[in-house]
Amino acid sequence: MTDGDDETPTEATDGEKTPGEEEAADESETTDESGETDGEEETVDDEETDDEETDDEKSAADASSEVTAEGLDERLDAAEEKLDAAETEADLDEVEQTLDIIAADLEAADLPEPDEDDDDAEDPREELESRLSDLRDDLESQRGPYAEDVVGNVEEAKTKIEETRWTDRGEDEIAEAVESFLDAVADIFEEDDESDAVVDAAVSSGDESDLVSSLDAVAKTVESASLDPDDDEETIAALLEATESLESDLEDAQEWDDLETREQLEAEGFYAVLGHYKDYPPEWSALKEHEKRGNVEMVLLALDSLQSDFMEEHCLEAITRMNDARAFDAMHQRAQKRDKPSIKALGKMGSGALDAVETLVDYVDTDKDPALQKVTFKALGEIGSEEATQPLADKLVMDNDNVRPHAARALGLIGDTRAVDPLTDTLEDDASPNVRASAAWALRQIGTEKALKAVADHSDENSFIVQHEVDRAKQSLETTPPTA
Repeated sequence: MTDGDDETPTEATDGEKTPGEEEAADESETTDESGETDGEEETVDDEETDDEETDDEKSAADASSEVTAEGLDERLDAAEEKLDAAETEADLDEVEQTLDIIAADLEAADLPEPDEDDDDAEDPREELESRLSDLRDDLESQRGPYAEDVVGNVEEAKTKIEETRWTDRGEDEIAEAVESFLDAVADIFEEDDESDAVVDAAVSSGDESDLVSSLDAVAKTVESASLDPDDDEETIAALLEATESLESDLEDAQEWDDLETREQLEAEGFYAVLGHYKDYPPEWSALKEHEKRGNVEMVLLALDSLQSDFMEEHCLEAITRMNDARAFDAMHQRAQKRDKPSIKALGKMGSGALDAVETLVDYVDTDKDPALQKVTFKALGEIGSEEATQPLADKLVMDNDNVRPHAARALGLIGDTRAVDPLTDTLEDDASPNVRASAAWALRQIGTEKALKAVADHSDENSFIVQHEVDRAKQSLETTPPTA
């Protein structure tokens, strides 16, 4: 059948393909070619990228050698123009970044060195560094103002108020200065109800603590306002101007140190005790009157304020005569600098100067200064602390026979029975009659039976002063029952 024959598939001849096979083959070939092409393109791209990276690396490697003084100078010119045109903090940040890059390039640059033999030779690196530094200074001067600068100035004002000793007039002046500052800050924040309320609440009564609290309130107000250096430039500038006025007012306020010595003494009432005085200078007359009245604080004020050797001597003598433990701290402080009159004054305070014993004991072994040892030994004896017994007993055998008597007498004043044996040995063996007499006197002051017998049993026909102490010890044994 013709129709059947038409519908029967025709067999392909050798080497020929059916339309379907041709289409599949075309797609396969296209795919292979595409794959090969893509792969080749990727390879080429990679090679090109590698070449480009190599060029960049070479360029970077050669960068430092290409930097010249002229090029850096031109870049600084451009940075200067940008700085002049800067209007915001962001603009300034950009300029700063540019200067940092130039600085790094300048440091890495291989610039010619000036001729060492030519004093007038120019150094391009030094000139560029100088210009760079100037631009950085200009940059910083254009920054701000900042709210933290205001807070910093307020903190400095607080410190000034707290750490300064003000006169009565000065206290009134600083109160006025703070009040004026608060008014200025309130005016600046007049459109800010919350900040205005905080400042208005910080009203000062003139007391120093209130003044400081007022300034604290202002600092917190400024911090909480979150002022932007660009948007709030005028507000910050006004606040800074107010703090500068505050600083100026505080500097003008009268401080204690601004007064002359006589003005200070007058302000403290030192001369108020004077009537018709005859002695000159008047400070001496006032000093003697304060001593009579027991005003040791006024004597100490004069000692601290008056710088003449004459008044220092008379002040220390007055303190020594007064025997007032209220002067202990001042005398102890001076004694720590080996001041002999102050050590003498401490001794006169007796048990009121027990806290000075440790300091004085340290001086017991100071053989290089016999005068210091003498006054120290006596002071320790008068204070009467048994803590000094052994150090003083050790000095009974020291070489200086002008100092040994003072060690013996100090032991007698202390009265510690542990000193009986070393004092007895000194009485029996010391070659100096003054030392033996002092040892005998010290034993009599201790006054125990053992101590008195040690003296009474001693015989010293070659020294009247020693024999005198022996006779007195015998008399004490006969008339007064000795202590145990």
